[in-house]
This record gives sequence, C-alpha cells and structure tokens, in this order.
Amino acid sequence: MQYRKFGKLDWQVSALGLGLENLPEAEDEAIKIIRAAIDGGVNFIDAGSAGQLKRNAPLLAKALADGNREKVKIAAVIPAGGINTAADFERELENLLNLFNNEHPDFITLGGLNRFTWEKAAGLKITKLIEKAFVDRKIKYAGFAFHDEYQFLRDIIAAYDAWTFCQFQFSFMDIDHHPGVTGLSYAAEKGLGVIATKPLKGGSLTSNIPENVAKIWEEAKPKRSPAEWGLRWVWNHGEVATAICDMSSLEQVKENIRIAVEAETGAFSVMDELAISKARDAYRSLKPIPCTACRGCMPCPQDIDAPRIFEIYNDAVMYNDTATAREIYRREKHHIENCNECKMCENRCGKRILLAEWLKKARELLT
Repeated sequence: MQYRKFGKLDWQVSALGLGLENLPEAEDEAIKIIRAAIDGGVNFIDAGSAGQLKRNAPLLAKALADGNREKVKIAAVIPAGGINTAADFERELENLLNLFNNEHPDFITLGGLNRFTWEKAAGLKITKLIEKAFVDRKIKYAGFAFHDEYQFLRDIIAAYDAWTFCQFQFSFMDIDHHPGVTGLSYAAEKGLGVIATKPLKGGSLTSNIPENVAKIWEEAKPKRSPAEWGLRWVWNHGEVATAICDMSSLEQVKENIRIAVEAETGAFSVMDELAISKARDAYRSLKPIPCTACRGCMPCPQDIDAPRIFEIYNDAVMYNDTATAREIYRREKHHIENCNECKMCENRCGKRILLAEWLKKARELLT
C-alpha cells in the first residue's frame, strides 16, 4: 500500500481510504470487507454522518475489535446544512459521539460547506464551537467537506488556522470546478490533508459506460479497466492524501488495493494523459445543458439552486444513471416545483441559457 503525509500531522495515511456507504446489507459480509481493507493496509475510514452511523457504528465496533482500532483513523461527519444554532452543533456532536460510545472518531468533518452554508456557519461562529469541543476533548482534529468554486474554498481555509484537512469530490471529470485541481493545489499548499471523495464518481465512471467512452478505453494502452484508469489518475496527484472508495465486495477491496499498491505519484505518461483527456471530452460531449455553474444566476427568489440542479441533471444524462441523480436530488432537498418562471435567472445568465425550460425538463427527469 502506498502511504502519504496527511497535511500538517505527523502521520502517514493510506492512499486508499474506505467509505462505508455501499457496504452490503448482510452484517458478516460488511465486517469482512472492513477487515479485508485493514488487512490490506487501509488505515483511514470515512464513517459518514449520524444517520449513516446508526448502522455503521455497530459494524465498525465489531470489525475493529481484536486490535484493529489501533490500526486506523476514523472520520465522521456533522452536516453543516442542519446547523442553525450553536445548540444544533452541540447536539449533533453529542449524538455522533454517543453512537461511538467510548471509541470517539479521530476526525470530525463539517460536511456540505459551500458559499451559502459557510456564511451561515460563520455567522454562528462555528470555529468557536469547534474550539470549545477541542477544549472539552470531544474533538481531536477538525476538517470540512466542500463543494463549490475555488475562491470560496480560500475563504474557508483563511477563516480558521486549525483546520487539519478538507475533502471534496475529485475525479478526472472534476479538474476545473468544485474546486478542481486549483483548489486541490491550494489546500495542499496551506498544509491541509486533502481527501478525495468519489474518485470514480460513485461508480458512474465504471458502469453504464457510453459507447464513445468505451471505445477510448478499448483503444488505450496499456490495457486497464475504467476503474484503474480513474484511480491511477487521482493518485497521480501527489497533493491527494487519500482517496475514499465506497466498496461493496471483497473483490472490489482486493482490486482497489492492488491498484493503490502499483500506482505512483507523477507516473502518468503523455499517452496516459491523452487517454484521460479523450475520455473526459467524450463524456462532456454528452452534456445537454451548457451551464458552467458560474452561479451568476443566483440567488433565486424561490431559493432554487439551478446550477446545482443542472449539474445533477447533466450527470444523469452523461453517465446514464437517472437513479443516482434522483437520489441526490431527493437527499439535497431541491424543490424545482417552486419555480414561478419569473426568469430573473435567465436575465442574469451570461450564456443566455433558457433556464426556466431546462428546469422543467430537470423536474420531469429527477422527480
């Protein structure tokens, strides 16, 4: 297993991290996957938020018995979107810690940060609440999960010098946004450990592959699976401390560990980069809405996040995966039906996209 320095901490993290989102329902199978990952050298586990931990915490307790707890670091999430008061944060933290009993997680992640949730969190003086949790020995290290443009990542990092890490989605399809390669480099330069999530876009880059993309992988040399191409590309970036993969079978664990062992930083050749670039362009050619998520159309009087909805819609079409897109739409609690077609967004859009019409199409597909 390849290991990398985790930001400011004097600790080496496995390039491959384990997410628990896709564990099988059968408890014994789920525990086998966790233990197989640890036996293979994985030493970072993303346990999720309190809702997920109702199932995951008992599984972890069993899987980490017999000395395995000392081999790993565990991160757990407090979603920022649900924090409206200081009491909300304290309650969410207590709920999370109670799920772990005496085995508190090593890292607490303030999840779902973007320009809007950070403005609210900053107004609540969230960093003061984190500092208090440090003093009370309820938190060892704190970081945040981010999904927005680069300039807002800079604001969050600058606001608090005790951040240990940040995490965001990073795959070969995410090079220039949310916050892309620029954000990756900036966070690493500031000494944060960078956790890449969804390196294969939750499986979208490995299943239901469009014909134009499949042809590129077939012709690419050397012969690699789409999963291996995607993971090697992420690990080619030395700024990435660990990439979290939600694994659902022992076969996935073994294969991902093999790739993590063989992958090297900065090892991509010109031909490797060309293959990735071709695949990226092939996917993008399927993108129906030419929205760049500049967010010039925002804010919406009806509180509709059109750029994010269009991103979900585009992904559904590009990756031929409506089911996942609908689940994300539901989980993020969007409400396209609130649109009254005032078209203020269209008047602000620099690309003159017919946003109201696209919102109707998105509603048909996603609801």
